[in-house]
Amino acid sequence: MADPAAALGEFNFAGDDHVVPFQVEGLDVRGRAVQLGPMLDAILERHRYPAPVARLLAEVVVLTVLLGTSLKFDGKFTVQTKGDGPVDLLVCDFSTPENVRAYARFDQGLLDKAIATGQIEPEQLLGKGMLAFTIDQGKFTQPYQGIVALDGATLEEIAGTYFRQSEQIPTRVRLAAAELFDRDEAGKPRHRWRAGGLVAQFLPEAPERMRQPDLHGGDGDTAGGSHKEDDAWMEARSLVDTIDADELTDPQVGTERLLYRLFHERGVRVYEPREVFDRCSCSREKIKGVLKGFSAEEIDASQEDGAISVTCEFCSTTYRFEVEEVALAAE
Repeated sequence: MADPAAALGEFNFAGDDHVVPFQVEGLDVRGRAVQLGPMLDAILERHRYPAPVARLLAEVVVLTVLLGTSLKFDGKFTVQTKGDGPVDLLVCDFSTPENVRAYARFDQGLLDKAIATGQIEPEQLLGKGMLAFTIDQGKFTQPYQGIVALDGATLEEIAGTYFRQSEQIPTRVRLAAAELFDRDEAGKPRHRWRAGGLVAQFLPEAPERMRQPDLHGGDGDTAGGSHKEDDAWMEARSLVDTIDADELTDPQVGTERLLYRLFHERGVRVYEPREVFDRCSCSREKIKGVLKGFSAEEIDASQEDGAISVTCEFCSTTYRFEVEEVALAAE
C-alpha cells in the first residue's frame, strides 16, 4: 500500500478550492493550508456584499474549511460571529465531507458610516460579541459549541485565542482575502475574490512539551507567563508569522509552494488534498417541512397573492408554495 503522504513535488499541485494537510516532522507540527478561488467567488458574487463585508466573510469561510475538513465523522461544522457592530452576523457551514455555504448580515446605514469614517478594521465592523464553533454529528447526539469573545484585532487572532483557551493546543492561524482585478478570455475587465489561510498546530509525542505561557490574568500568571515555550514551536510559529497576506491569496504561489518556502529546511510533507464545493443543503422538501409547523393564522399572515415565498439566506434560492399546498401539508 502506498504511503498516503508524499514529498513535495511527487504529485501535481492541488490548486484552488483544495485543502492541503501537511506535516513538519522536524518541528512536531501538523496543519492544513488552502487557497479558495471559484468556490468562494461564487458565494460572494451571489450576494454582492460590499467589499468590507465580503472580506470578513471570506476569512470566515477559509477558517471553516480549514477546520471542517479535519473532522473524522459525518456531520456539520459551523463558524459564526455575533456582534453589535455594522456586520452583526457572519455564518459559514461545512457539511462533511466537502460542502460549504455562507452568508453575512449587516446594517447598511452603520456600514456606510463606518466606511465614510475609515472604521473598517475587523474589530470595528464586528463590534463586541462572540465567535462560536459548533460541531453537530446529527441525530442522537448533542451539538458541541465552543465560544470565545470578539476582542481581538483580527479573526485569526480571535481564532488563535479560542484554540489556546479551549483546545489547549499551541496553534497559529493565518487568514487573508483579496480582490483580484484582471481580464477574462475575451479581454473584458473582471473582478474576482480570492482567499487563503493556514493553520499550524504543535503536536509533539510528549504532551508536556505543549505547555504555553499562561494567559495574562490566568492561574499561575507571573508577569507574562511562568512557562517557556518549546523551541520547536517557537521556530514554527515564527516561520508562519513571516507569511505575507499576498502570499496566501496569490494564484501564482500555490499552497504547496508556500509550504515549501516556509518549511523546506525542516522537511515538510503534504498529503492528498480535500476539494470543497459551494453547495447549499436547502431544498423544497426541507422548506415544506418547516411550513408544516405553521398554524392556519401563520400561513395566512405569510401569504401574498395566494402564495408563500421563502428565500434561503445562504444560496438566495427562492421557493414558492401555493397556499393550498402548504395548508394541506400543515393539516
